[in-house]
Amino acid sequence: MSISLLSPSSIASPTVHADPLASSFATTYAGVVAFIAVVAEGSFARAADRLGIGRSAVSRSVQRLEDQLNVRLFQRTTRSTTLTREGDMFYASCHTGVDRIVQAVEEMKDLRAGPPRGHLRISAAAGFGRRVVAPLLCEFQRAYPEVTIDLSLGNKPADFIADRIDIEFRNGRIEDAQIIARQIIPMQMLVCASPAYRQAHGLPATVEALAQHQCINFRHTSGRISEWEFKVDGELRKFLPKARLTYNDSDLVLQAVLDGQGIAQLPGYMICHAMRSGALVACLADHAPDDRGHYICYLSRQHLPTRMRAFIDFMVEKIRAADLQCAAEPELQAA
Repeated sequence: MSISLLSPSSIASPTVHADPLASSFATTYAGVVAFIAVVAEGSFARAADRLGIGRSAVSRSVQRLEDQLNVRLFQRTTRSTTLTREGDMFYASCHTGVDRIVQAVEEMKDLRAGPPRGHLRISAAAGFGRRVVAPLLCEFQRAYPEVTIDLSLGNKPADFIADRIDIEFRNGRIEDAQIIARQIIPMQMLVCASPAYRQAHGLPATVEALAQHQCINFRHTSGRISEWEFKVDGELRKFLPKARLTYNDSDLVLQAVLDGQGIAQLPGYMICHAMRSGALVACLADHAPDDRGHYICYLSRQHLPTRMRAFIDFMVEKIRAADLQCAAEPELQAA
């Protein structure tokens, strides 16, 4: 049995029809870059060193460009390389464009590696954005005066692409696998009431006892009423109480609780200061869900501009230091 080895040229391959526009652009681009390098360095050898390619590759690129333009760009001798009259005209016309491209590339590198500057579009849930994020922006801009910020508040997740959002603060559970979500702090959900309500009505000792209390609900912008969530015997239990009052603004829910109109389940960041001052008391803390968080979200870890890295690191550090957790403080719980 004999075996014959086929050369690449003897193997049939499908006919490929080159795109004239793509072919022309590739030739022009490579040729112009090589041409500009030769002019800047004064020789093909030094241009090759600068571009990190072989001298023959530079020569071929310039040759193809000359063939495409149907002009001679250089006068070459063994001792010197000088521009022809046409080469001088061509250089005068195209080098400013190349300089702008190089400048644009350097500016993009500077945005990744230089001092933070530029514009950031930030999105956050209304309550968290108003109470936690917005108060920190003044200090951030004192530290990074060349960064401008556009903060948008809402109660539904933003579309990073359509809304052109750079960074978003999200609360709860993250179910979108397409984004990077870095947890800042756990999200505590506590049932709370005013001391006046407690004195008049008492507080529920079990989840089932909520049905006998005057509850205040929160309505999302979608129209859905937010369910109360608890962890009972290691399992998540959801509860939608019959409400005495319902608001589509979490600050109004909080104010109604402070006014003694009922009880509500609210995030820890909204009530921790009121609990420490004695304006609110919490109950059912042992049944608070423990799988929620406050997250700072963005689309990719790759090629982050320094303004984004600076903002993310700043916010994580400052929010963690803000002491927004209160469920672990026994003295704040209702007896």
